[in-house]
Amino acid sequence: MKIISILAAKSAVMEAIADPRYLFTAANQFLKASGQKPLFEVQLVGESEEINLLNGVFSVRADKLFHEVTKTDLIIIPALFGDMKTAVAQNRNAIPWIINQYNIGAEVASLCVGAFLLASTGLLRNKKCSTHWAYYNEFRETFPDVEIMDGSIITEENRIYSSGGANSYWNLLLYLLEKYTDRDTAILAAKYFAIDIDRESQSSFAIFNGQKNHNDEEIKHSQEFIENNYCDKFTVDQLAQKVSINRRTFERRFKLATNNTVVEYIQRVKIEAAKRNFESTRKNISEVMFDVGYSDTKAFRNVFKKITGLTPIEYRNKYFKEPVI
Repeated sequence: MKIISILAAKSAVMEAIADPRYLFTAANQFLKASGQKPLFEVQLVGESEEINLLNGVFSVRADKLFHEVTKTDLIIIPALFGDMKTAVAQNRNAIPWIINQYNIGAEVASLCVGAFLLASTGLLRNKKCSTHWAYYNEFRETFPDVEIMDGSIITEENRIYSSGGANSYWNLLLYLLEKYTDRDTAILAAKYFAIDIDRESQSSFAIFNGQKNHNDEEIKHSQEFIENNYCDKFTVDQLAQKVSINRRTFERRFKLATNNTVVEYIQRVKIEAAKRNFESTRKNISEVMFDVGYSDTKAFRNVFKKITGLTPIEYRNKYFKEPVI
């Protein structure tokens, strides 16, 4: 029997508590229907018997309190809601329990921005982690000793798991289910819950907003220039000259401030503009390519797929809808 302990965290997203419980409970039914014994004991664990969510709109009841759980096989940390520093502070009493359970053999999985609470335990120090793409910059600033896996849906390292943003956590739950049972059970669950199994990237959902939460004014001016002139041709040397910084220093400061190299930043700005074109216009690939400053079709396709995980055609087919007349 595998004991699954879902943290009934304060400021948690309700679905991120209910969905794991639903999945592993349903898995027991799948196993039973196939002539096997149920494998999972699923429990909600919290600091108090009742935990209010979304300012009291919802509440959940814990099956056990922290001190009542002597041993568990897996702890699931749900996605949190609201300001992350506040949400983590509200759950600070869960941190020693998570650390203790990990130290005696439990695995730990965070869903979406539950990674902020997981990282606050120190268990992710010098390790890799996935979280919601919209929180990459805040996460990097808060936990500089944790490596964010850009675009990744699932990260696993030393009995610690993390997932990408929002509904991506279903892919981690299916991954864990397959690990604890078998591929057939995971596929059955994927079909039952209508989840695209084995999705590996959240890149196609990401919106690039250049990191400007820094105090390097020259680099901010450079970012603004790139964003306002992405369709034009300019070099890194020219960008450095515009702010009167030598190229080597400029590149170092740019990377430090934005978490991107200059070339990466330019590429991301161009591809974000291309994505908006594909989403809202009938322009063909060549037209969009030229609009965002590319002249080499192969280079455009390669960079687009590297950043979004999809080819330009795949992206257009996924997001463009003909207007109803």
